[in-house]
Amino acid sequence: MSGSVSLVQLIISIVLFFVMFFGIGFLLNMLLRMTWLMAIVYPIVVVFIVDEVSFLDYIFEAGTAFPALLEKLAALQVVDISILSGGFAGAIVAGFVMIYLRKAGYRMF
Repeated sequence: MSGSVSLVQLIISIVLFFVMFFGIGFLLNMLLRMTWLMAIVYPIVVVFIVDEVSFLDYIFEAGTAFPALLEKLAALQVVDISILSGGFAGAIVAGFVMIYLRKAGYRMF
């Protein structure tokens, strides 16, 4: 991820990632009834977003895949980290909303 990003693009991207992963976490919880599943799976999603290595390379060529991942993670800029953090915040908030809805008496959540 490179290039210059305006402030408006940054704000829209953070909100978009927040809403997107909030929705995914909400739907996963409704289907699987596991409150924190999206928060646990989110780092794997970040690896798929950031890295260009195939998933099977982490199994069969771990010696080259993991150093490449660490290089990509170290090369992330503040803008990229803030956008990805917005997605993680959405996944966390979805978990807290599920807990609140269960305490409020909604059984489907």
